[in-house]
Amino acid sequence: MLEQAFLETLMDKAWPAVEREAFDVGNAGEWVLRASGGVTQRANSVWPRNLQGMLADTPELGSSPDLERSVSSASAWYRQRRLPLIFQIFDDSRSAGHNASAGLNAVLDGQRFTRQSETLIMVRGMDALETLDDRPQRVELSDAPTDEWLRLWWSVDGRGGQAELEVARAILTGCESVYALVRDDDGGPAAVGRLALVDGWGGLYAMATSATHRRRGYGTMVLAALLDEGAARNLQGFWLLVTASNRGAQALYSRAGFVEQGSYLYRQAPLRRAPGGC
Repeated sequence: MLEQAFLETLMDKAWPAVEREAFDVGNAGEWVLRASGGVTQRANSVWPRNLQGMLADTPELGSSPDLERSVSSASAWYRQRRLPLIFQIFDDSRSAGHNASAGLNAVLDGQRFTRQSETLIMVRGMDALETLDDRPQRVELSDAPTDEWLRLWWSVDGRGGQAELEVARAILTGCESVYALVRDDDGGPAAVGRLALVDGWGGLYAMATSATHRRRGYGTMVLAALLDEGAARNLQGFWLLVTASNRGAQALYSRAGFVEQGSYLYRQAPLRRAPGGC
């Protein structure tokens, strides 16, 4: 299993925000403020890095001046960018068996922040993973997203027009990656996926199948090709993110050897509209 802090760092590097700023919150640790014009929650949310673990049995829980002041400052930072204040909150038990996010959650509860988009983190090592002798010929790999790749992914996961798509392109190409596209029998794009290469690990992102090609094995072909590529590059292992409600995708990834290792959700200030996507 990956250490929690290292896994969070991998995830942040694999989906880099266009704008980011480190923010010292005193006794409560350090946060990273991220903004990307509202394109995806992950790239437009606060990452509470290095939480100091304000424990659930602390008498002062929920009234920490450091936390309350920091939430107010973060709100002003996002308001300047015309974005809602959103926190990415991990299920984090690093602090002596307690949830290190408990103190922050208590403050957000008091301010009526909503809970959205619960997402599971799944990982697997390289055990029992062998490179494929013959990758399906319909799977094309590239080191940059082609226009076909982008159009298919955006048709499934995108929110917005051309301007938002260009921001998404900047996020996708913010770290070294491999992009897979599989075609149907007629040569049309059917499914895509991205393998982010970060610090010797591979993150599976942007796994998308067009509406007319679902339940025909195309997603499995993309997954197999990207795992094969990771094995050929001697990666140490893989991680991926899947919404808690997507049981079908979870079953696919479990069959491919992935196991659950934690989760996160987004907490948003009330009466604001969140960016789409996990």
